[in-house]
Amino acid sequence: MVGTNKGVKIGVKVLAYIILFIVVLCMLVPYLWMFSSSLKLNKDVFAFPMQWIPESPRWSNYEDIWTKIPLGTFIYNTAKLSVIVTVLQILTSSFAAYAFSKLNFTGKHALFLGYIATIAIPWQAYMVPQFIMMRSMGLNNTHLAIILLQAFSAFGVFLMRQFYQSIPDELCEAARIDGLSEYGIWARIMVPLSKPALSTLTIFTFVSTWNDFLGPMIYLTKTELKTIQIGLRMFISQYSAEYGLIMAASVISIIPVLIVFLVLQKNFVQGVASSGIKG
Repeated sequence: MVGTNKGVKIGVKVLAYIILFIVVLCMLVPYLWMFSSSLKLNKDVFAFPMQWIPESPRWSNYEDIWTKIPLGTFIYNTAKLSVIVTVLQILTSSFAAYAFSKLNFTGKHALFLGYIATIAIPWQAYMVPQFIMMRSMGLNNTHLAIILLQAFSAFGVFLMRQFYQSIPDELCEAARIDGLSEYGIWARIMVPLSKPALSTLTIFTFVSTWNDFLGPMIYLTKTELKTIQIGLRMFISQYSAEYGLIMAASVISIIPVLIVFLVLQKNFVQGVASSGIKG
């Protein structure tokens, strides 16, 4: 009986690994197709049957993307916005989360619920009023408009608060007795203990800002201000599109996101697992 149960467990585990392998393969296929297409001529990108490994790889596509469009400028603009927005969201979210989780003030729960409720409102519902407001402030066609609009995140506050709730209040009380201010408690106790949650928020914020399309499309019209997601459209003309170059530029564009994820993946998994321990 013991041997039978052990065999069943092994069979279930093998089946689970097979299913996970198939799922991972399905998720990787689009990226493999993108890389394969980046080494082809336009006429070969959508050829059927598909040739996964080109007979004559066109590596020159990776050279042409830097001369056809100002790709370096687009990558710089995207990196600039992504880094600044990520840093600001980490600061604002962790500050607000500390107040909502460790401080007592009138209307705390009502204010938190009201702020978190904004997550349910789609951005398309208020993007026009936002644009009118930014234009009236003279911030249209500036990176500052996007930075100001994305510097605060209700999701970030929720994520950080859930993690802070798992940290014992006794630590904060002991720090107050020792004479630490609230800012000192945040900097010396909460931040060092919340690296998993901060890594998780960093990945979410960096990826969403790097891949943002609508925001830059609405606020940025000057070529020297555009991001890489908008810049890829410059490979598309009225009657044709240079798909090989688009795929090559797309491969380049996902490298920074991949690096950020690989660097923070350990803390990311720990943060996702622990952010909902205590609500």
